[in-house]
Amino acid sequence: MNITYEKWSEWNGNDVFLFTLTNDRGMGLSATNYGCIVTDIRVPDRNGKIENVVLGFGRFEPYLTNAPYFGAVIGRVAGRIRGASFELDGITYQLAKNEHNNHLHGGPNGFHRVLWQAEPVQRDDAVGVVFSYTSPDGEEGYPGTVHVQVEYWLNNDNEWTITHRARSDKTTLFNLTNHTYFNLSGNGKRDILDHTLTIQSSRVLELNEELIPTGRVLDVAGTPFDLRQGKTIREAVESGHPQIALVGGGYDHPFWLDRHHDKEIVLSDPESGRVLTVETDEVGVVVYTSNQLPEGLDLGGVPSRKYLGICLETQGLPDAIHHPQFPSIVLPADKEQVSMTRYRFSAD
Repeated sequence: MNITYEKWSEWNGNDVFLFTLTNDRGMGLSATNYGCIVTDIRVPDRNGKIENVVLGFGRFEPYLTNAPYFGAVIGRVAGRIRGASFELDGITYQLAKNEHNNHLHGGPNGFHRVLWQAEPVQRDDAVGVVFSYTSPDGEEGYPGTVHVQVEYWLNNDNEWTITHRARSDKTTLFNLTNHTYFNLSGNGKRDILDHTLTIQSSRVLELNEELIPTGRVLDVAGTPFDLRQGKTIREAVESGHPQIALVGGGYDHPFWLDRHHDKEIVLSDPESGRVLTVETDEVGVVVYTSNQLPEGLDLGGVPSRKYLGICLETQGLPDAIHHPQFPSIVLPADKEQVSMTRYRFSAD
């Protein structure tokens, strides 16, 4: 296993680095300390052909202007917060409004748009990068100075593991995720409509017209959201279900997971044979099938378009602060939060 890094660009007078992790089986992962963005992941298909299975740019500059959160860490709070405000301990906090009247993905200058400190690390069974950032009190409207670490690890089992840790000096909200777009066909040669998705979840959150949870938790049985036995993305797109139509013809929904660290999310591409298994201790996963992906971005020679990638954003449930029936995303003062998600790549 090996880790290398190089200066990739400059931003606001600071060096931007690109780190590349490789294992002994030929899998590789590259990430930059700007937004902890994963720029590419290279894994073999069933015939051993190694190709990139995520969407991203081949150079730094497009990430500053065009990127719809490609590969980035999202925080302090992933998803939407209704009205861009919340109350905590009797105090109302006003957040940055960056999607209509709401707050999205930590604000316009959230964790995806900051330069993190980064340190390459190695242990007997893996190579990795530890990214660190201190979010000051009041950043994007959130209370508390929060110290955050995001660890990316790659091992010889073709597993990419994300561990994040956070501690705040004031009680605050915290709900981190990663926004990588996967496409298991390899090098974006096909869209993801014929990928099969299996999720061990019997509950999905209903969304309103602003794509914010209404508070209703729906039973997936008999709907396109019942993925417990697996469905192709195409089945959902063509279902005509009102919730599917609401988000642009696909998924953009939070699934409340039934189990954890037990093959609870599996994405597969029958043609390439690639399989991605996701295991996490997070409450849920937001599945986004790039229904709103802008067209015409140059993704390594492949023009972006609808359904070119799928995000599997493990996280707490969106807008949980306004829905007491959801598990809390409140981070108490001086208490460390730790969470882990593992992405395992294989082929059959």
